[in-house]
Amino acid sequence: MENLVGMFGEFYEGRRVLVTGHTGFKGAWLCLWLRLLGARVSGFSLPPPTHPSLYELLEPADFEHERIADVRNFDALAQTLRQTQPEVVFHLAAQSLVRRSYREPLETFVVNALGTAHLLEALRQMESPAAVVVVTSDKCYENQGWDYGYREGDPLGGHDVYSMSKGAAELVTQAWRRSFFETHPALGPVASARAGNVIGGGDYAEDRLIPDCVRALIQERPIGIRNPAATRPWQHVLDCLSGYLWLGARLAQGGRPNPLATAFNFGPGPLANVPVQQVVELFLQHWPGQWQRLQETAPPKEAPLLNLTIDKAVRLLDWQPVWNLDDAVAHTARWYYQRHVARHPQMAAWSREQIHQYCADAAARGAAWTRA
Repeated sequence: MENLVGMFGEFYEGRRVLVTGHTGFKGAWLCLWLRLLGARVSGFSLPPPTHPSLYELLEPADFEHERIADVRNFDALAQTLRQTQPEVVFHLAAQSLVRRSYREPLETFVVNALGTAHLLEALRQMESPAAVVVVTSDKCYENQGWDYGYREGDPLGGHDVYSMSKGAAELVTQAWRRSFFETHPALGPVASARAGNVIGGGDYAEDRLIPDCVRALIQERPIGIRNPAATRPWQHVLDCLSGYLWLGARLAQGGRPNPLATAFNFGPGPLANVPVQQVVELFLQHWPGQWQRLQETAPPKEAPLLNLTIDKAVRLLDWQPVWNLDDAVAHTARWYYQRHVARHPQMAAWSREQIHQYCADAAARGAAWTRA
């Protein structure tokens, strides 16, 4: 099959969709999937943050409108919104690296918090009816080191600037929603989405586990691990994106008042909350190599435990993850192996086929968004 327009209740076919942060890892995957769904995709973002990247595999024809600009530039963002008149907005533009937040704390706060305010204020001023999904992070919660998962009503916060900035983006979203979007009949619904540690092909960011694995294996050296016992909720990028897409479709069709205009966790099943070491060892089953522990002097503080509870998404959206941890790591390793070892000449097409495989697996499991 060439497209997937029947998914998500055929909602995205012909729809105008704006993705901020479309040159990033998750943003590029989201744009690929939206095109397969028949959407008219526009993008607003800085240039791709890394080379190589997934975005560089996309074609200009994948976008109806594209602007390379900064969410800190309110006028550029507002102009793009007026030009594209989106029906759905996925806000992914962000400074997404914890360690960079220690080097660039002000940039991190302004991009993540003020950038979100810029988007919502621009939509408010133009009285846009668009449904908006603001993507933040599982790190928006005040991490107490609990064994059990965080729920959407738990306190926001964070020891580091990155986590605080994501909590601030959630508070910005909540404040604009309550102050303006819920009360103005011309404005559309606004929700936020919090995902766990996302893995998948095409991520080349610094200081992230899987990209670090890939760089080491390409150079035929041991993979360095800083905190092998640190536990995180690992999930494939397509799992969290299926949640974003389903939330966006349901949000846009929900009417007023909209019970889905709120915050949602999109995380993996409980068996995917595992230590860093286990993820690396699973990856090495598909791309053989070695790992070693790194010793650091005065490393930045990192929480040893972080889990999410997805009960709300299950209850209100009938959403659940499709690929378990073994699947997620296997599909991730295969993507990088195809690009960097097998030298596949058409990685964009290969990536689209991975989306098709994910959707087929989701349909086999009876995922609500495949039969809507």
